[in-house]
Amino acid sequence: MDGPSALFLSPEEPVAGAGGGGLRSASLLEYLRQHYHVQLARFVLPHHSKSLPARVWRNGWRLLRNVPPLIDRFAGFEAQLTPLLRGRTYDLGVIEHFWCAPYARALRPHCRRLVLDLHNIESRLARTHAEATSGLERIALNRFARAFERWEAEWLPQFDQLLVASGDDARRLRHPNICVYPNALPVIDSPQAQEEDCIAFSGNLEYHPNIEAVRWFAREIWPRIRTAREWRLIGRNEHAVRPLLRAGSGITLTGPVKDAVAELARAKVCVVPLRSGSGTRFKILEAWAASRAVVSTSLGAEGLGARPGEHLLIADTAEEFVLAIEALLADPARRRSLGEAGRRLYLDRFTWPAAWRNLRL
Repeated sequence: MDGPSALFLSPEEPVAGAGGGGLRSASLLEYLRQHYHVQLARFVLPHHSKSLPARVWRNGWRLLRNVPPLIDRFAGFEAQLTPLLRGRTYDLGVIEHFWCAPYARALRPHCRRLVLDLHNIESRLARTHAEATSGLERIALNRFARAFERWEAEWLPQFDQLLVASGDDARRLRHPNICVYPNALPVIDSPQAQEEDCIAFSGNLEYHPNIEAVRWFAREIWPRIRTAREWRLIGRNEHAVRPLLRAGSGITLTGPVKDAVAELARAKVCVVPLRSGSGTRFKILEAWAASRAVVSTSLGAEGLGARPGEHLLIADTAEEFVLAIEALLADPARRRSLGEAGRRLYLDRFTWPAAWRNLRL
């Protein structure tokens, strides 16, 4: 085979439409295919039940062993990599997600350079999620956060280069070779959609930070909004938040949609009430691509370099959220100005071609 070769190990489908993780992986894979002959490696995982008793048992056992859930879920599949590694040497090996960092041990003898793409800093993700919860869940998440810190100290130095989603994440890590590779979207034409009388939230509704965001917004903010008829939750795994919502309260669950940007373009305001997380939020990039005004917590907007009041509005309390949303609903010109500024920022920094400018792999 002529030209440099790369092995790309991803624990999830690296395609647009498969959630934020799949979208980030898809952008990096597309870049690599422009410069390398790429071999894609994925795992076939055994089925496990998502019932509450099964999840409690699994995570309780993980807690006793002090092994974070996703590291445990994706461990032990080296045999599936053997056909791709036996007798082969790659110029570059890329591992997606910290969950799979321990596979560096298997890849190192077969890859001249190893790169780890950190979609999140998992210890920070667990820590901020613990702060947004309470009780036994908080205790467990703090324990997993400490475990992640130990795993990060062990495994991050094993890689020649780290990719992170933002400068904020880069400053949280100690490594001699860190590249900021921002989350990004393909270049998307601005949808031509008529505003509907609704506000919108988008994302994988089974993702824990999104569950907590929905819980908080449904309890503390939505009941106080008087000038919007509907709060529209856009995304897959709607079953995870349905128990948090009161019937007849003006809240709609769309389920999976073909085009999240087109759906967001139908809303007057997009809300990002996140109180935990790491990396940067695709839901904001999608709202900007749709030219829609955004109200976000400070943590939700972290790492994007957005200027509050120009690209979005920041609200960190329920009262601030209510005031910001009501003000935007009453002011079409202000909504339009924020949406247009957000779209310009997306086009300048957060398209795939713009993100690729930062890469040197």
